Amino acid sequence: MKLTAFKGGIHPAENKITAGMPVEQMTAPKMAVFPVSQHLGAPAKPVVKIGDRVLRGQIIAEPGGFVSVPIHSSISGEVVAIGDFPHPLGLTMTAIVVENDGLDEEIGYEEMDPSGLDADAIKKRILAGGVVGLGGATFPTHVKLSPPKEKKIDTVILNGAECEPFLTADHRLMLEQGDRILSGLLIIMRALGVERGFVGIENNKPDAIASLQDLAKKHKNIEVAGLKVHYPQGAEKQLIKTLVNREVPPGGLPMDVGCVVQNVGTAAAVYDAVALGKPIMDRIVTVSGPAMKNPKNVLVRLGTPFFEVIEYCGGLSEDTAKVIMGGPMMGIAQYTLNVPVIKSTSGILAFTKRDVDENAPRACIRCGKCVNACPMGLMPNELVKAIDNKDWELAEKLNVLSCIECGSCSFSCIGRRPIIQLLKYGKAETAKFKRNREEAEKSKAEQAGKN
Repeated sequence: MKLTAFKGGIHPAENKITAGMPVEQMTAPKMAVFPVSQHLGAPAKPVVKIGDRVLRGQIIAEPGGFVSVPIHSSISGEVVAIGDFPHPLGLTMTAIVVENDGLDEEIGYEEMDPSGLDADAIKKRILAGGVVGLGGATFPTHVKLSPPKEKKIDTVILNGAECEPFLTADHRLMLEQGDRILSGLLIIMRALGVERGFVGIENNKPDAIASLQDLAKKHKNIEVAGLKVHYPQGAEKQLIKTLVNREVPPGGLPMDVGCVVQNVGTAAAVYDAVALGKPIMDRIVTVSGPAMKNPKNVLVRLGTPFFEVIEYCGGLSEDTAKVIMGGPMMGIAQYTLNVPVIKSTSGILAFTKRDVDENAPRACIRCGKCVNACPMGLMPNELVKAIDNKDWELAEKLNVLSCIECGSCSFSCIGRRPIIQLLKYGKAETAKFKRNREEAEKSKAEQAGKN
């Protein structure tokens, strides 16, 4: 197939030091903390109380709305607390704490043949499994597979690019459980009534490309493509441009150009939920970085505290200055290690004081490198000025809402300015400004109608 390059982007050092390390299964935690917010949308609602005994795989919080999913316990034991606890997103949020009884008793799971299920039945089992986008976005998968009737979907793309430096969880999943991924892709295609599926993998993972291409030979409607190593190759809009040469319009979604994009880990979770009846209870986490003593890829139970995962990997060096959840480009710095692994925890990375000091911000010199790097064709330098001045109308005109928060601007900035943090703030404030304006206009129109 012919691939199309997208504009902008960068080439950060890959640092895939755990790429050759098979996934190790970590022991279950003594105490597991389950935030009810592990997905975009409405938080789940606890359905257990303190003192209840729960089993592995049991629902402990039900969906709080259509754009929401249930939370399941990853261990068996007693519910010992329900309240506000530190969350990896930097806030305190409601969580359910379960003390492990060491028995690891599970609920029963109902296996089904996906080929005998219609689209609605597939989506119901995906919802029951608590499946969300495991690439980091955590959008509920059953919602993503329910596009409006007027949006005709003809292509499903699996994102196996894993273009963030250090992260290798998806790489190992593709190498070790490729059949599970492709089976999940076929289920997703069935749910959408789609006959064409792609798996896009960056060329720095030739073993994964070869393995999945071999497995895909028995599926004529699935193509596995090697992609140029070019960050952010794994972003939805860039992946669509590269593989099928379609441009998602500003403010638009992949469904607007007939595509649905899912992560390879999400596809594997879809297979578990639909074919095996098993919910998401664990995930592969890359534990790495210059300050991590023994980097690994680890299969971790959800709810496991970060400090236990780090201890399993030998601990941190004495000069550790920063720990990030996710990758260094889009990840979130942690203020405590007493936070749990959640569905979006693709990595736990540790960096030394030297790494942090080298990135201390300096003044902007108006070089324009951030403009050249932006894969969405934005002008980050002008957006930062608008945001600094709280000029949300100008920020909207400059298309801040089209920012995909990839961090290419910050990486390319000679002054190491925190551009991406400012853009995230600016997006939120501009969205609020836009909503308020639209509500005011609606109210004004309604008032004029009454008069």
